[in-house]
Amino acid sequence: MSIANLISQLLGSSSVPAIEHDDMQKAVESGECHIVDVREPNEYQAGHVPGAINHPLSSFDAQKLPQGKPLILVCQAGGRSAKALAATHAAGRKDAVHYAPGTGGWKMRGEKISF
Repeated sequence: MSIANLISQLLGSSSVPAIEHDDMQKAVESGECHIVDVREPNEYQAGHVPGAINHPLSSFDAQKLPQGKPLILVCQAGGRSAKALAATHAAGRKDAVHYAPGTGGWKMRGEKISF
């Protein structure tokens, strides 16, 4: 199953659409999704999921998110990415999920971090 199809399935659930770790790994490796880190620039610069772009929650504008591929929102531990996800969905963008473990969870699982 492609990551895009998985995101479509997650969006059909009644809970906050969150991607599991194994699927997040696949998304990072494949480049099938835009990964958007909503932490502040200093946090982002201290290390982020490979391929992620920074779009801080403090100045978040869902209309300025990248287009063309589904979105995965990430923060440090899931709280800010859930808020950004709600704002993204409220703005009409429905092809977005978040990675609830955040960058902290990504690191704890031994995954590579970019600087």
